[in-house]
Amino acid sequence: MDIEDAVYIGREFFALALLLSAPVVAVSLIVGLLISIGQTVTSVQEQTLSFAPRIIAVVCVLMFMATWYLETLQNYTISLFVQMVDLIK
Repeated sequence: MDIEDAVYIGREFFALALLLSAPVVAVSLIVGLLISIGQTVTSVQEQTLSFAPRIIAVVCVLMFMATWYLETLQNYTISLFVQMVDLIK
């Protein structure tokens, strides 16, 4: 295993981490923005009002996309084990 292989594996890992975290972060951002706009319009400045809907939205996204997450992680792990055999040689 040389430095190019390590960089390739690291790059794939970080790309996968970004791919898996993007939907959750995007939904949290959108829900937070909508709640903030609603708070601004109604002049309600309650901190927990934006926190609870974000948590609910993130949990819903995680439940909805759990099969895709698991399938993606499984494919990555399998490809990593297949590459590991070639890298050891």
